[in-house]
Amino acid sequence: LAQAFAAALASDPISAFGGVIAANRVVDAAAAAEMAQLFVECIAAPGFEPAALEIFAKKKNLRLVEMPDLKIEPQFELRSINRGVLRQAVDFGDPEGGEWKVATKRAPTPEELKALRFAWKACQYVKSNAIVFGEGEATVGIGGGQPNRVDCVRIAAQRAGERSRGAVMASDAFFPFPDSVEEAAKAGITAIVQPGGSVRDAESIAAADAAGIAMLFTGARHFRH
Repeated sequence: LAQAFAAALASDPISAFGGVIAANRVVDAAAAAEMAQLFVECIAAPGFEPAALEIFAKKKNLRLVEMPDLKIEPQFELRSINRGVLRQAVDFGDPEGGEWKVATKRAPTPEELKALRFAWKACQYVKSNAIVFGEGEATVGIGGGQPNRVDCVRIAAQRAGERSRGAVMASDAFFPFPDSVEEAAKAGITAIVQPGGSVRDAESIAAADAAGIAMLFTGARHFRH
């Protein structure tokens, strides 16, 4: 867990200051020691070992929330609108039986595919427009909540710095223009996953082929609002 925390923190250590930490495992002393070095408001986890509680007890105003069952999820979520509430289905990820399709001349390597699946999953929880740069099973740069997709790519590249070289990229919706792929290539991205479905898909595919980037289409989007 300590290693997972370190990888998560490395994605954006500046923004982590004053935030919250959520873990899907019981927090042990090693993880607690690492977490205690960062100022956060709250830590949520299935449980906390006694040694971890001793470490956290020294942190003033830190709130610990024990959530034994993290798998409980509602089937719908609510969004407030003028004079009412919008009820919509929860995005649980790709539909069962859905298959990703290789759209480019080059298919991703097994390592790239593993990183793409993680980045795509992480992208599900980023406010749209959303772009996630990933390496292995960790994010290295996130760009989200922008009015256009190419700015999200630029923000993710800025956050990642040199770590974007050799990383992969996930986009929560299709590319309306090839500029996002071109910016990804400048950042050193080697593989991309996106829903596909744009009338200009061919232009994005051509840009990826020109840069030697492998690109996959999921056939389903995330688009979190």
